[in-house]
Amino acid sequence: MFLWFAGGGMGHFFATYFFASIVPPYVPYPRAMVYISGVFELLGALGLLFAVARQWAGYGLFALTLAVSPANIYIWLHPELFSDMPEPLLTIRLVVQVFLLFLYLAVYAASAGYGGSLV
Repeated sequence: MFLWFAGGGMGHFFATYFFASIVPPYVPYPRAMVYISGVFELLGALGLLFAVARQWAGYGLFALTLAVSPANIYIWLHPELFSDMPEPLLTIRLVVQVFLLFLYLAVYAASAGYGGSLV
């Protein structure tokens, strides 16, 4: 999980143009949103490394995954705007988002009440 989110967080800074291009038009300041979400993704990834922060990092990454899901829904609904990406890849991105959200919920449900952590 650390590698997934650390890689994704760094991607926000190395592929800013791409990430800003998938921000739905109703979201203001797409470039700033990309940087902000990248910072929180990196912080969440780092939090996963420390037992004391792991549960809160998991909560934060769940919220972040939920918050950025509209971008993946947007590109899935408007593949004509992203002709450089194969349509199956757009679907895979959306499915991965949904999978991550369900994975968090499943892990949380399995650990709730047992003193376990979310991730």
